[in-house]
Amino acid sequence: MTTQHIDRRLSIAPMMNHTDKHFRYFMRLLTRHAVLYTEMITTGALLHGDRQRYLDYNDIEHPLAIQLGGSDPTDLAQCARIAENEGYDEVNLNIGCPSDRVQNGQFGACLMSNTELLGHCVNTIQAAVKIPVTIKTRIGIDDEDSYEFLKMFVKTISEAGCDTFIIHARKAILNGLSPKQNRVVPPLNYERVYKIKRAFPALNITINGGFTELDKIKSQFNHVDGVMIGRVAYKNPFMLVDINKHIFEDATALATREDILLKFKDYVLEQCNNGVNIKSLTRPIIGLYQGRVGARQYRRLLTEAMPDDIKAGQYFDNIIQSVSPATNYG
Repeated sequence: MTTQHIDRRLSIAPMMNHTDKHFRYFMRLLTRHAVLYTEMITTGALLHGDRQRYLDYNDIEHPLAIQLGGSDPTDLAQCARIAENEGYDEVNLNIGCPSDRVQNGQFGACLMSNTELLGHCVNTIQAAVKIPVTIKTRIGIDDEDSYEFLKMFVKTISEAGCDTFIIHARKAILNGLSPKQNRVVPPLNYERVYKIKRAFPALNITINGGFTELDKIKSQFNHVDGVMIGRVAYKNPFMLVDINKHIFEDATALATREDILLKFKDYVLEQCNNGVNIKSLTRPIIGLYQGRVGARQYRRLLTEAMPDDIKAGQYFDNIIQSVSPATNYG
């Protein structure tokens, strides 16, 4: 199945406890181009849990992918059909998470060593939906850490029907490292991902891992089709405005931090009226003034409890007013 109708030059990684619908709405105020991803949702949670809570999103979020965790082909296909019916644009399989909980469920990074099962999962999902099915994976796991291993993995799964691979350019160490350590301890190996693209020029290859600067992101397009960014999206989200200009050649997006906050305020008030706690709404914007004068005061106001004697609108206005207007540009 072709996936070329989705512009994959930039995407924002699925991140547990971060990429909920409020975060994704905020991302869309910064860029309309990046592909957005849900947090990883296990098949069991989607089939037997609060389905509406997991699937809820705002129309502004497209293009939007759901990331699924699981290893049962039938369950994955059922969840993919549910996501497609809900309007998601892509189904992504998590083949990179190294946590103990994920390993106990026999999915995530450990599936890299079971290509027969993973291929069956991909093929079954492909037969069930019309939207693209993609893989987010690592360059290797434990001792299976070579270009030849990754090349055979990509070859096998592409033959099962997947033409888009998002590759985190670190291997996963399944025993001895926490998920957090697995994001920083195994060394990055970009060249291995570049070699995969050269070996499979017809596949769409997105690279992930350690991209925090615009110039470094731009340089990747000499080697691969797309870049996925992660933590920088919440630590320094205003970088997305520069990405609009310099990668997508789009200068029409909201250009100042104050513009973005004022627009987000409308969303915050709407959600507060629906009973959403304001702290879950303001968490995505904490890094907006990263590196600017007044950022410390701004962050302090956002992390403190909202005073009982003011309403959400006034609280948000105080947040905006806490930052000098002179810092709202550039």
